[in-house]
Amino acid sequence: METNRDELSDVINSAKNVQYAEARFHKRALTEIRIARGELEEARTFQIAGVGVRVLVDGAWGFSSTSNVSQKSIREALSNAIAIAKVSANGRKKKIKKLGRAKFAVGTFTVKVNDPSNNHSIEEKVKLVKETEKLARNFSSKIKSAICSFREMNDEKIIVNSDGASCQILDTKPEFSVSAIASSSGEIIGASESIGVTGGWKDLFSRSSPEEMAKKASDIALKLLTAKKPKGERATVVLDPGMVGLISHEAIGHMVEADFVLSGSMVSGKMGKKVANELVTLVDSGLSERAAGITLVDDEGVLGQKTILIENGVLRSYLHNRETAAIYSVESTGSARAFEYTDEPIIRMRNTYIEAGNYDDDEIIREVKHGYLLKGARNGQADANGEFMFGTQEAYRIEKGEVKDILRGVTISGNVFDVLKSVDAIGKRFKFDIGSGYCGKWQLAKVDGGGAHLRCTAIVGGE
Repeated sequence: METNRDELSDVINSAKNVQYAEARFHKRALTEIRIARGELEEARTFQIAGVGVRVLVDGAWGFSSTSNVSQKSIREALSNAIAIAKVSANGRKKKIKKLGRAKFAVGTFTVKVNDPSNNHSIEEKVKLVKETEKLARNFSSKIKSAICSFREMNDEKIIVNSDGASCQILDTKPEFSVSAIASSSGEIIGASESIGVTGGWKDLFSRSSPEEMAKKASDIALKLLTAKKPKGERATVVLDPGMVGLISHEAIGHMVEADFVLSGSMVSGKMGKKVANELVTLVDSGLSERAAGITLVDDEGVLGQKTILIENGVLRSYLHNRETAAIYSVESTGSARAFEYTDEPIIRMRNTYIEAGNYDDDEIIREVKHGYLLKGARNGQADANGEFMFGTQEAYRIEKGEVKDILRGVTISGNVFDVLKSVDAIGKRFKFDIGSGYCGKWQLAKVDGGGAHLRCTAIVGGE
């Protein structure tokens, strides 16, 4: 069962004595395939669908959702949302008086897709995952196991609100990952290659084929097996696009989400002030082609856009939904996102990156007398004070302008604004490189991040 814009409009128009009302239909078809150690662990396709209804009444939000998309059920969800808002308003001291300005979406919005994944059968996808896992596992006798997975979300959304939004959004986000685990003389270590995009089958594998990904993951795992750990020190580091993207998202991006700013993040009160080297321009965009975090329209019905957060080292903007946009007297940046119809929209990043510079990659390396090349973003942590620590998959010593031996167990840490102020070179070759990941701020969100190779100073951790 489905619904359409006219039916949702009828429900919204029936809302009485509300400041604002919105209805969001969301249907998602999900495919998941996973093979580990030669065994098929998961192969499934399933679908979820429903409508989330949100209202603003007496200065408070109310939200309700239903998996039954009949007119009757959606109207019941509206009544429930209004009742919840009224109860919330009774206990809320600071009321929401108005919502911020926004450019609303009207019409149909579709992402660019090169060779839709639906053209490829589930049998073909399972075969590809199986063959890729086998290739990684058979690369060497020291590769003891491998894991390969394919996942894809195909989304349809219809969003209607009382302020003028009326749109349909069609989106598809596939991802592919392969990991290899090497073992010898009691040592065990793994490496992985992954990619996530917005688009189709050819978009997913435009950068590397599954075979290339399997071979690279296995090769890196074998090299790491005999690699040494560095001694910790503050040093010059060259970050690859994945590391730049991870730091942009985790260490900086969350701090400029306006709800976190209102809670007292480190950038509160720093608008218009220098927070990075003038080489640094940091952007969060919903419109970056093929990037996994493309958001043509956010879940408040606001058109996606490119938001410059830091321009030539100066803080220029926060990320806003309509509520925080009103507080700061600015326009919404189209950053309200909800993962499923059961979720309320909250402020989220989309594709967060540092713009490219004018250095050649070899020039960035050649000028380093002693330092490290860090590649392969791994998990870590960052806090509201700007302190961060992240792991890297690969690290290489740089001595007298030449890349030397590979190292393992390497971390990078520091205060993100000290690190950004130390930037003295940014490369020309831009790439998004964390598209297979998800952001987990209270609910999942598909995001991406990247940049070009970037040189700065940070603390390198090892033994």
